[in-house]
Amino acid sequence: MAEIKYTRDHEWIRIEDGIGVVGITDYAQEQLGDVVFVELPDVGNALSQGKDAAVVESVKAASEVYAPLNGAVLEINTALPDSPEMVNSDPSGAGWFYKMSIAEPAQLADLMDADAYAAYIADL
Repeated sequence: MAEIKYTRDHEWIRIEDGIGVVGITDYAQEQLGDVVFVELPDVGNALSQGKDAAVVESVKAASEVYAPLNGAVLEINTALPDSPEMVNSDPSGAGWFYKMSIAEPAQLADLMDADAYAAYIADL
């Protein structure tokens, strides 16, 4: 089973064979409302933990999507620009944003597991 970790900014990262798959949480998409536009990073972009990686816009607001770890963009979800509603319908599946290399695996310790994230959003 893939390991999934969460940030305080409502991104998730699923580790699959040493590669990180990144998206926004169900909580984040609920707060945003209907997603109408997604700006994805370029393949090859260097990412820094906690820094801007992508943008998601909804009918309510635009929001930055931050990199959960240091690494580089390996692949983007090319279906998202034409079908941004996938972020709403399947935020932890088909609505993923990008795949990244993991430069510093120790940074995973900075992130929350599912139980900790559930407790975190319960207090918001």
